[in-house]
Amino acid sequence: MTDNQPASSASRDIVAVMDLGTNTFHLLIATGDAANPQELYHVTEPVKLGEGGMKDGKLHPAGFERGVKTMQQFHEQIVAHKAGHVKAIATSAIRTTSNGADFIDEVKAKTGIAIETIDGEQEARYIYEGIKAGKCLSDKNSLILDIGGGSVEFIIGNAEKIFWKRSFEIGAARLMDRYHQTDPIPGHAILELHDYLDKTLVPFFDAAKDIGIELLIGSSGSFETFAEVIERMDGHDFDLKKNTKYLFDYDKFINVTDWLIESTHFDRENTPGIISIRVDMIVVAAIITRFVMERLGIKDILMSTYSLKEGVMAGMLTLPKK
Repeated sequence: MTDNQPASSASRDIVAVMDLGTNTFHLLIATGDAANPQELYHVTEPVKLGEGGMKDGKLHPAGFERGVKTMQQFHEQIVAHKAGHVKAIATSAIRTTSNGADFIDEVKAKTGIAIETIDGEQEARYIYEGIKAGKCLSDKNSLILDIGGGSVEFIIGNAEKIFWKRSFEIGAARLMDRYHQTDPIPGHAILELHDYLDKTLVPFFDAAKDIGIELLIGSSGSFETFAEVIERMDGHDFDLKKNTKYLFDYDKFINVTDWLIESTHFDRENTPGIISIRVDMIVVAAIITRFVMERLGIKDILMSTYSLKEGVMAGMLTLPKK
């Protein structure tokens, strides 16, 4: 099944979106309209496509095979739910590796799903549309931060428009492979990482100088983990299905990110709220977030569970039905 050739029994009123990231593959199937989507099926699979590191610029065999098998499982669900409008979006790991095209070809051969590889600019645009669909934007100028395994997207905007956006290939998997070699991460490695971010993010900080940023919006992923750990440490249950937005208490956010940065693998592995795929990468994600917050003097932080896939979905649900 492809976007252009839905199965004869499929319904164009039902859409399926796949977000194929470096660490996780997401499948979201929904119907309705962009303002009031009805979720029919949603699953996140810890594919670890970039496992083994991407220093050599290729997907390693184990991650490659897990990715193909996951896409076959997604195809089964798409057929079962009779989705007639399908999009599969590939981001950093697939677009930057030498055998990413081979992965796309194998998935097409085994499932019929045509994967679309997007560049960082389009990825940032979809993330913005997802955050907007989640009703997190207002007239305040906000920084949307999406920390993936392969790349990190920085989007400055408000409910009306995007002022500036860029994707940097500094995702948590890449930086963990480079800087988080021992656990806990040593102080000298944190300083080296800070120096690297300071140099790499010059275009972002230059853009931010001229735009007053009042709010940091963390897009899903690591920010969901930060929120869940805080709530569980306070003795509360936390259901991401019921909490699509979460306003952080600044002091609690600082305390939990301090703890994560100083923690051991054992500490994190045994902490409720940290899923296995993020046990190690959450450290680098915390460092990136704190670095940006401190450089910009931001103290208001919001988490949104909406991200790229919801941005893609919003566009699909507003398309005229054929």
